Amino acid sequence: MAKTISKYFLALVPEGPLQEQATALKLQLKEKFNIKYALKSPAHVTIKMPFHWNEAKEGELAQRLETFFEAFGPIDLEFSGFDRFGKRVLFIAPKANPALSTLQSALSGFCRTTLKLEEELSDKAFHPHMTIAFKDTKPQRFDDYWSYVKAQPFQAHYQFKDVALLKKMENKWEVMRRMGLGG
Repeated sequence: MAKTISKYFLALVPEGPLQEQATALKLQLKEKFNIKYALKSPAHVTIKMPFHWNEAKEGELAQRLETFFEAFGPIDLEFSGFDRFGKRVLFIAPKANPALSTLQSALSGFCRTTLKLEEELSDKAFHPHMTIAFKDTKPQRFDDYWSYVKAQPFQAHYQFKDVALLKKMENKWEVMRRMGLGG
């Protein structure tokens, strides 16, 4: 049987009102500016960028990650307003959180040593964010997007009690499994 390599990533994926609020914003951007790429995944804060993994060993990957995440407690994040990366990405901005930084740093080491994944620049230069527009944004229209988004009020608090393992399926990212923080 041929080995099937799939793409995965790890993120904090909120449920309920915060997910609904972020999705509503993505839909407004689609309606107003025809920006829709961010709708290919649920709203999330990435803690490990996409990586390739043998699909047949997905269960083993999830078990190893579940064991790893047991050592960390829930993470409270405050989201306040928006920010951007140049003229490419718009995002909901979480406030700095030492527990999140500690989790991401430890996860980066775990992925490198235990899962044998390559360390990427994003692993070393972690900048938490919840993307609402990227990839199909146009630099010449970016100031319009930015003016529209930053005029929206956005305040939210969410306690993340798990980390999601997402998998790319039919060109969309789906939550495959949620792994509890703190067992």
